[in-house]
Amino acid sequence: MVHSEHSKSSLCLLILLCILDHALCAQYVPSQNKNQNININNDILISMGIILDMESPIGKSIHSCITMAISDFYALNHSYKTRIVLHTRDSEGDPVKALSAVDHLLKNAKVQAIIGPETYLPSKLLSLFADKAEVPIFSFASSSSRENPYLFQIKQDESIMAKSIAALVKSFNWRNVIFIHEDTEDGREILPYLAESLQDKNICISYRSAISASATHDSITQELRKIMTFHTTVIILHVSPSLASSLILNAKRLEMVSEGYAWILTEKTVDLLRSTNFTVIESSQGALGFRSYVPPSDRLHILTTKWHNFFYGNNFTSITKEVPVPALWAYDTIWALAESVEKVGVPHNGSMLLHEVLKIRFKGITGDFQLSEGKVLSNGYEIMNAVDNGERRVGYWTLSKGIRRAHPHINIDRLYPSLGSEAVVWPGGSTTAPKGWVLRATPSKKLKFGVQNINNFKYFMDIDHDVEKNVTTATGFSADVFYTCICALPYKVPYTFISFDNVSIDDLVQKVYNEEIDAVIGDSTILANRSEYVDFTATYTDLGVGTLVRIKKKDVWFFLKPLLDIYLCLVAIGSLIFNALVVWAIERMNPDSKVSRGTVSPTSFLLTILFAQRDNLSRNLSKFIMFIWFIVLLVLFTSYDAFLTSLLTVEQFESASERGIVGFHGGDFMKGVTVNNLHFENWNHRPYYSYEAYAHALSKDGEADAIVDEIPYIKMFLSRYPGDYALVSSQPITSGFAFIFQKGSPLVEDLSREIARIRLDGTLRSLENKWYENQIPLPSRNSTMPELSLTLDKLGGLFIISAATSTLALIISFFYLLHVMVTEGFNYLAIDGLEGF
Repeated sequence: MVHSEHSKSSLCLLILLCILDHALCAQYVPSQNKNQNININNDILISMGIILDMESPIGKSIHSCITMAISDFYALNHSYKTRIVLHTRDSEGDPVKALSAVDHLLKNAKVQAIIGPETYLPSKLLSLFADKAEVPIFSFASSSSRENPYLFQIKQDESIMAKSIAALVKSFNWRNVIFIHEDTEDGREILPYLAESLQDKNICISYRSAISASATHDSITQELRKIMTFHTTVIILHVSPSLASSLILNAKRLEMVSEGYAWILTEKTVDLLRSTNFTVIESSQGALGFRSYVPPSDRLHILTTKWHNFFYGNNFTSITKEVPVPALWAYDTIWALAESVEKVGVPHNGSMLLHEVLKIRFKGITGDFQLSEGKVLSNGYEIMNAVDNGERRVGYWTLSKGIRRAHPHINIDRLYPSLGSEAVVWPGGSTTAPKGWVLRATPSKKLKFGVQNINNFKYFMDIDHDVEKNVTTATGFSADVFYTCICALPYKVPYTFISFDNVSIDDLVQKVYNEEIDAVIGDSTILANRSEYVDFTATYTDLGVGTLVRIKKKDVWFFLKPLLDIYLCLVAIGSLIFNALVVWAIERMNPDSKVSRGTVSPTSFLLTILFAQRDNLSRNLSKFIMFIWFIVLLVLFTSYDAFLTSLLTVEQFESASERGIVGFHGGDFMKGVTVNNLHFENWNHRPYYSYEAYAHALSKDGEADAIVDEIPYIKMFLSRYPGDYALVSSQPITSGFAFIFQKGSPLVEDLSREIARIRLDGTLRSLENKWYENQIPLPSRNSTMPELSLTLDKLGGLFIISAATSTLALIISFFYLLHVMVTEGFNYLAIDGLEGF
C-alpha cells in the first residue's frame, strides 16, 4: 500500500514537471534535420533516447560504450539504410528527473527506443510510459514482467542472483545467514527470491536488517551491535556501494570484519571492492562478491582497450581496467536495436520493432545475447575475493553447473564443495572457511543452561546446589549424555547450570524463547508446539509411550490356555470318532481282516486312530486315512506348542480392562497429549508423581491396572523395580528426549552430531546400561497380547480335509465291495450253469 501511494505521488509530480519547461535535462544532443526522417545521404534516421547520470562513473561508462557500439556497428554495416541518432539526457541520479526525461523524449523527441536509466525507478511507473507510447525502454535497474512487454531489464534477474548466493552458502555448509539490505523498493526486490532459494537448501535467515540510505554512523553502529548479538556470522550485504562503504567501515571498527566472519556482497554492492577510498578497500579485505560473468574474447579485449584509453584520455578517475558489465550489456543492446530497426525499415513502428528485438539472437560482447521474457540471457557470475587491497577471481557460478573453482580452463565441469585450491582469504587473513557462527560466551560470561529441580522421577537429572560455592551440579542419565557430548566438541563451551524450582518444561521453554536462559538440559520431550519457539537436538532416548503392568503369577493350569476353545475340542473329538468308525467300516468290508473275523472291536479302533498305529490295518484306504489323520495330529501338536511357547514368553500380564484404572505421569504433557491420544475416559485415569507411586498403584492394594508413560521413564522404573512388572506394548506418539536451545543456536547441530556418534559407537548404550539396570527387550511398537487359545476358525480346514478324505475312502471301499459281490455272483451263476450242463 505504501509503495502504491509512493508511485501515485511520483506520477502526480511527474505530470506537474511535464507542464514546466524541460530544462531539467541538461545534456541534449539533437539529430540533424530534427523534423525529418531522411538525411542528406537518404539514410533513415532512428531517434534513440539515452537517460544516464552523466556525472557517475557507471553512467559515463555506459554512454561511452553506446557511442562505441554505434560507431563499430555502422563501420561493419555501412550499407545499412537506417542510422541511430542519440538523444542523451542527464538524470543527475535523480529519479524524478529521470522520469521527466522519459516523458520529454517520448513526447518531444519522438524517440523509438530508450536506454536507461541506470537509476532505479518503480517498474509499474516506468512501464506506464513504455506501454502507452509503444516504445521499448531498456532499463538497467527496473525489473520487467510479462504484463509489460515494452519494458526490458538489462541486468541479471534477481532470482538468478538469489540462487547463486544460496549455492555459495550451501557450499560451505552454513545453515544460517544474516541479510542486510537497503530500505528501498530496489533493496527489497531480491528478498522473496533469496528467502525461497535459501529455504530450498535448508538455510535460514536468522535476522533481516533494513538500513536507510541516509542512515547516520550512530544508527549504523547501533544496528551492527544488534547483529553482533546473534550467533550467526555469515552476512549477506545488498546495499549501494556508497552505503556499503559506511557500513563496512563501522563493521571493521566493531571487529566484525575479522576471523570467524564471512561477508558476501551481491552484484549491487560488489563495486565496493573498486572504491577509490583506500580505507574502505582495506576494511573489506576477505569479503566475497558476485559480479556478472562475461566470457573472454578478442572483441572484449579490443573494446576494453578502447574504453580504457577513452577514460584516461579524458582525465577520468578510475582504478579498474575492466569495463563495467552494464556498459557491456548496453553495447550489445545497441547492436540488437540497430539490427532490429534495419529489419523494420520505417520509423515510428513500436510493435514491429518490439517483435524484431524479441527475435534477435547473436554472439555479442557479453556472450550469447538474447532478450528472453524481457531479460538478458544470464551467463552466471564470477566470485570475487577482496585480497591484497584489490580483488581476485576465485570461482564461478552458473545455473546449469553450480559453483566451479577458478581455473585457466573455465569450462571444466568439476563441482566442488568450496572455492577450490585457490584458497579464499577470509576476513582477518584466515584461509580456513568460517564455521558460520560463534558462541557469544566467554569464561567471564558463561552460557546459562536451565535445569529442573524436582524431587520425583529422578535418575535423569538430579540437581545438587552448593550454597557456599554457589555452584549447581547435575547427575543422571541425561546429565551423562550431555557431559559426554559437550566435552567431545572441538571447542570449549563455558556454561553454568541454573536450577529452577516448581517449573514445568514449558515454563523453561518460554524462558529460552525470552532469552532469559540459553538452553534447557534434561528429560525434555520433543513437541511440535515447543519447536515453534526453540530448537531441539537429536533425540537420545527411545521414542513413544508404553504400558506398564504387573506380572500375574501362580497359574498352575496355564498349560491349558491354548485348549480353551470348546468348539475346537468338540470338532477334534468328533473327527476322531468319525475316522475310527470309517476305518472300522472299511476294515469290516475286508473278509480277511481281523475285524471281519471278530478279533478287533470298534472301540479298539479309537486307540489305533489316536496313536496312528497302522500295523492292525489291512486295507490301503484305511492306511491312507491314517496318514491324513497323522498330519492333522502333527499340525495340532505343533500349533499347541507354538501357542504355549508364546504365552510362556510373554507370560500373563494384568492389563487395563475397559473399566480399569490407568495411571500416567503427572503433569500437563502426559494428561493433555498422550493420555488423550490413547482415548481414555476422564474417569478412568489417574496421575502419579513418582516411581514409588507407580509401584504402589500396580500392587495388589493399588488401584491402577496399568501405567501409561514415556518409554524412558518406564525403563528407568523397571531398572529400580525388576521382576514384578513389565512393559507390554509401545506406541510411537512421542519423539523422545532432547536438549533445548535458542532458535539458531550453533550448538544444536554440533550436539546432534555428537549424539549420533555416541549412538553409533556404543557409548550411548553403555550409559543406558549404567542407568537402566535389569533391562528387558522392548516389545514391538505394534505388539499386542497373543490369543489365549487355539481356535476352530484357524484350524477348521484340517478337519474338513480329514472328513472329506475319510468319506471318499468309505465310498470307494463300498463300491469296491459291491463290485466284488456282483462279480462273485456272476461267477457263481456261470459255474452252476456249467455243472448243470
